[in-house]
Amino acid sequence: MPDPTVLDLSRWQFAVTIAFHMTFPAITVGLSIFLAVVYALHLRTRKPVYLQIFRFWKRIFALGFALGVVSGTVITFEFGLNWGKFAHATGPIIGPIIGMEVVTAFFLEAGFIGIMLYGDGRVSERVMMVSTSLVALGTILSTTWIISANSWMQTPSGYRVVDGQFVPTSWWEAIFSPSFGWRFPHMLLGVLITAAWLVAGIGAYYLRHGRATEFGRRTLSLSLGVVTLLLPAQLWIGDQVAARYVIPDQPAKFQALEGNWDSDNTGYLLLVVPDQQAERNRVEVGVPRLGSWIAKDLSGETATPGLKETPPQLRPDMLTTFYGFRAMFYASMVMFAAAFVGVVLRLRGRLYSSPRYHRFLVWLTPIGIVAIIGGWVTAEAGRQPWVVFGEMRTADGVSDIAPGSVVATFAAFTLTYLTLLVVWVVYVVRSVRRGPESDWPDGELGSDGDDPRRDAEVTA
Repeated sequence: MPDPTVLDLSRWQFAVTIAFHMTFPAITVGLSIFLAVVYALHLRTRKPVYLQIFRFWKRIFALGFALGVVSGTVITFEFGLNWGKFAHATGPIIGPIIGMEVVTAFFLEAGFIGIMLYGDGRVSERVMMVSTSLVALGTILSTTWIISANSWMQTPSGYRVVDGQFVPTSWWEAIFSPSFGWRFPHMLLGVLITAAWLVAGIGAYYLRHGRATEFGRRTLSLSLGVVTLLLPAQLWIGDQVAARYVIPDQPAKFQALEGNWDSDNTGYLLLVVPDQQAERNRVEVGVPRLGSWIAKDLSGETATPGLKETPPQLRPDMLTTFYGFRAMFYASMVMFAAAFVGVVLRLRGRLYSSPRYHRFLVWLTPIGIVAIIGGWVTAEAGRQPWVVFGEMRTADGVSDIAPGSVVATFAAFTLTYLTLLVVWVVYVVRSVRRGPESDWPDGELGSDGDDPRRDAEVTA
């Protein structure tokens, strides 16, 4: 039995690593698709503002992509060092799936990202369009394989256990495990919305400060349009994830994220302070009957299952699962309300002339990342104590190594990641303050409101 200190340290180290790593793919996957759309609009309309948007955002995409690759490499290192037993047991299935990500997605991205970043003006526009589209396709493929591997850990299928190893019996069932069909679109929409909020926040910044206002108008219009279309679909798919996968396959996760101990509460809890040992909430704030209404029982009599229905040794931690879900859900509600206000302002012709709304959007710039990380915490903390649900406990997957080794690598990774995060934030802030004006190609300014010299005179 491994030392629990090693287990705790390894879990915290992996949590910090993956939270940092997933921030960048969450941004760059959506940005890669945004760049492909913007370049296509440039080719279709010949409006220079779209080329300006493309050139501005591809620099932020490039640095985020590089940081995502570097931080992802560290995760592979951790599998071998801290989670050797897990890697040995699941290697016959997880290894080939992650290998497919390298063969398909990474090679595709690596083959064309250079043209996308440095080919502007050096290769034909058709080659630029194809390269940008293939980079976007590569990021989508990468998301596909990663979610496939994680979904197999959530709902394992297509395998048999031989000498302590999970050996595939059906690659189709292993790759497309029961939860994959709902978790993949849920994640893909999540990264698209995350990137859209980042773009919207920076577009709003320029409108608020009266700089590059045509750039701000076009980016704000595009990003809010994407969010307005995708958010309702995301809320519906999120509901389906709970109904079709979490409740039937992982009921303890659902019980923990609802925050109830006993199965007699028909309300919805907004805030709890749980005591896991005493099996009660020290503090709880909720809305009566709302839980029943969410369960589509308008009579208000349907109660939500409590965590006492699960044996203590199989319960996830309620605190992290509850607040991980609340972070995702509350962030989604704020985004939905902000998008709705944006639609109202657009219909009233005030979307580009409302300083309060622009300030609000600037504050919301990172909210998509909050939702993504909250969703991940819900999925992973709610799966505990299993690393392969129902088959392999997390405690059985950790390596027999000295705690000091984990502490040393934990400190080194955390310090490195904090440094990289600061570098990325400083780069983005400086890029935004410098503005996109320098990218305007001489002699390409249109006569339909795309002139930044005239736009600079406009105040939001």
